[in-house]
Amino acid sequence: MKSYKIYLIRHEMTEANERGQYLGQTDVPLSPEGLRHLLDMQKAFDYPPVTPHTKLFTAPLLRCQQTLQVLYPKSDMTVLDGLNECSLGEWEGKTVEQLKTQPGFAEWVSGQSGAIPGGEDAETFQSRVCEAFEGMVDYLMHTGTTEAVVCAPGGVLMLIMSRYAFPRATMGEWATDAACGFEVRVTPELWMREPVMEAVSLIPWNKEEDSDDE
Repeated sequence: MKSYKIYLIRHEMTEANERGQYLGQTDVPLSPEGLRHLLDMQKAFDYPPVTPHTKLFTAPLLRCQQTLQVLYPKSDMTVLDGLNECSLGEWEGKTVEQLKTQPGFAEWVSGQSGAIPGGEDAETFQSRVCEAFEGMVDYLMHTGTTEAVVCAPGGVLMLIMSRYAFPRATMGEWATDAACGFEVRVTPELWMREPVMEAVSLIPWNKEEDSDDE
């Protein structure tokens, strides 16, 4: 049975991430420490290889594009605007300590439809991300591209996994560290009946485990 492998990777750290600030669509680069950590991760672990049957996709954010450029320096990438992080409006750049008393913040953090002042509502965010991801899967199926590497913000990956991945889990349960993510498998027969995909493993992979399997 034919299937498609998709590797979902969260971008490396920025200075805002390191300060504990919420970072939405503000376009900032990786921090020096984030870049060092990414290079260390690349040396210590195995990331999905790129073959002639692999296509790279990225959110329209510098931090995502830089992460892919480090991991796959000789590969082209396609920008998917729909995979952008949620626009946080007045909450952009604020910390939990600054926001914990704001109306709607507790509901938003828990995954409910809390309103972000001047930002993107949950329904709009979820709709555009899902449209972009489903469009990417359709592209893979129609072109015969059997593998894809996707770099996106953590909130986007959590939404994708909670919406489509099996076994089922909440958004919060799909949180992942910087430069880490998930390998998932899409089987056309199942996807066309109900958009669902199998969560296969965490990535990157441990080099020692790979050696043990050989």
